[in-house]
Order: sequence, then C-alpha cells, then structure tokens
Amino acid sequence: MKKLLGVFIIASIVFSLMPVVFATSVGIGTTPTIETEDFAPMVWMCDDRLVSDDNVQAGRFGDVGSELFERVNNYAFEGEQIEWSVLVMDKNGIEKIEDVFATIGDSQGAGNDIEVNCVFDRVADRVDEECNARILEEDLTGDDLSDVAGYYTCTFTVETPESMYGEFWITVEATDLDGLSGTMDENEFWFLNPIIALGITGALTFEDVRPGALSYSDTMLVENDADEGSGVLLDMFISGTDFYDGSSSGAKCPSTNQLLLSSDGDSDCDYDPSNGFTAGSDDPFCYYATHGAYSTQDDGRNDVEGYVGINYGTSFNALPFGSGNWYGTFNGDTTGYEIIQDPSIAAGLIYFPGNVVSPGSEMALTFRLFLPEPCNGDFDTGSIFFWGEAI
Repeated sequence: MKKLLGVFIIASIVFSLMPVVFATSVGIGTTPTIETEDFAPMVWMCDDRLVSDDNVQAGRFGDVGSELFERVNNYAFEGEQIEWSVLVMDKNGIEKIEDVFATIGDSQGAGNDIEVNCVFDRVADRVDEECNARILEEDLTGDDLSDVAGYYTCTFTVETPESMYGEFWITVEATDLDGLSGTMDENEFWFLNPIIALGITGALTFEDVRPGALSYSDTMLVENDADEGSGVLLDMFISGTDFYDGSSSGAKCPSTNQLLLSSDGDSDCDYDPSNGFTAGSDDPFCYYATHGAYSTQDDGRNDVEGYVGINYGTSFNALPFGSGNWYGTFNGDTTGYEIIQDPSIAAGLIYFPGNVVSPGSEMALTFRLFLPEPCNGDFDTGSIFFWGEAI
C-alpha cells in the first residue's frame, strides 16, 4: 500500500511539470508602419480668365477698367490686369494649403518671384466641370472636395516699368506647410511695359510754292518703332495746327498772317479741281497714305485724288479720343482722326485693318498743299502730329 502511494505521488509531480494545453488559439502582435503621402498641391485653371484695361484711358469701345478684348498680342502696360479663377487641392487637407499666388519670372513652373496673393473664394463643395480637374485617369468633376480643395481668384496687375519691363512667364502657384508646391499648367508669356515709339523718315517741305497752285511733298514714312519682339500694334492718327511766319515779314495768306490747316475743321478733303481752290471752303493741307493693300484712295473722306484732310489737335488726350463711338465712320460721322479709314472693310470690326501698324512696319504719306491766292511769307511755325495708340 505504501508502495502504490509513492508511485502516485511521483506521477503527479511529473504531470505538473508538463505544459498546460487549453482549447483557445494564441497570437503574437506587431506594430505597422504607415507613411501618408506628402501630397503636393495641385492647381487647375477654371474656365474664367479676364484681361482688363487700366483706369486711365479707355480703348476704342468700353470704359476704363473694362474687359480689354481689343488686345490680340501678348503685351500689357502699367495698370492692366490679368485675372484667373483657379481650383487648388491638397489631399493632406485644405488647412495644409499655406499660400496661393501669381508669379512672374524667366522660366516656366514653380519658384519664380511672387507678385500677388490670390483671394480665397470658397471651399470646393462641388468641382465645376469648367475646371477639368483630373488626377491621372480620375475625373473629379462633381465631387465634394470641401475638406481638401478650394476656389481662389488671382488678379495680377502690371506695375510700373521700373519694376516690370520685358518678357516674363506668368502663372499661379500654390505651396503647402510641408514646403511642397504646384502650378497650373497654363503658363502665360507676356511682354510687360514695352516701349512704344514712332519713327519718321523724310521731311515735310514745300519750296517755292506759287500762290493759287498745288504743291506736293516728298513721301514720308511713319514707322511703328516699338520694342522688337513686343508685338505692339499701333492704331494710327494724325492732327495738326495752323501755320505762321516766324520771321515777322508782313505775311498775308490770303487775308492775315496765318496759313490755315483746314477750312472747316474736319478730315474731309474739300477740293474740287474743276472749280479751283476757294479759300475758306477748300482745305489747304491734305495727304495721301498707303499701308500694304490699303490706302486713302478708298477712304470715305477723300477727294477725287484720294487725298484726306487733317483735323486740329495738339495732344492725344485733347483729341476726341474718349470711350464710346468716337472714331469717325462707326457712327456715320466722317470727322475721324485715323490716317486711313475703310468703312467698306471695317463693317462689324473694331479697327480699320489698314490703319493698324505692326512693329517695324511703315505707312507712306504724301502731303499736298494748295496755297491760297494772294499769299506772301514763309510759313515755318506750326506742326503736323502723328499719334500711335497701342491696341
């Protein structure tokens, strides 16, 4: 009996040293590594882009500050504006967008000089179709991106030539709090504040003109001498003053010491060679102009020789060059200051094509003087002015 009890005790001890197995599974833990992409901001230009005039002088139509739809080449002047509506997204969260701004510089893309900050408009609770927002094959149109995207308006205003002169790339850029950035795809290339100038070749001289006779000058060239490569188109005008004898020689032409520029103050050249020249009704000074396929031969203000009269004016702003319909035949008026008008071709257009001169191009003008009879004196004081307005 004692022997059996001892064996049982030993067996119990052995059993207690064996592993205990239960009816449930056992697991082991691990710590995952999750790296969130530092998403660089994305910028899309929506279908809302506007170029506006300055607040100083209006164009042919419209008013100051209105849409500058007349501008067809890539140049802009002080005070003019370019405005974009853009959609900016950062998948890390809209609060991660640090700044949205327009830049100008010598190269495309990010990193150019910041010129103007954009204005936040609203969160993108719906992505407009006009933005064409896509990430690879993913089309975001119609999506609610309130937490990660917003709309901004960016308005870039051209500054003075001292700080902005020459050719620049312009775009909209966004940066986030991680220092990442993105730009809209549509970089623009502009010539800012180009120098505009006119060049004149030739002299307006009439020698030994017989009173009561016609005299013709040598042909002069008026050139658009704007910056090379600027693409500045100039709408051309002409005006003048009366003429006087600067030597106090007892001039009289025909009744006082003054040679009139125009008999009636408009640009119709009132001259009928069959009746001869009549002082007070016919224009002493008229001109004939050509520019490519265009000339004053088809101008509604001309006489039988194709010559056009000259209006009075000593400065561009003093001429009737304000906003609205002020350029001659657009209102059925024939008193415009353009060098060449062609109403038959310009119907429905803003500008007379033959009156717009591109850089390096010239207009050729021949002047005709009908000296009244009687006339005495050398008239060497007075001016003919040429004006070019960038369009």
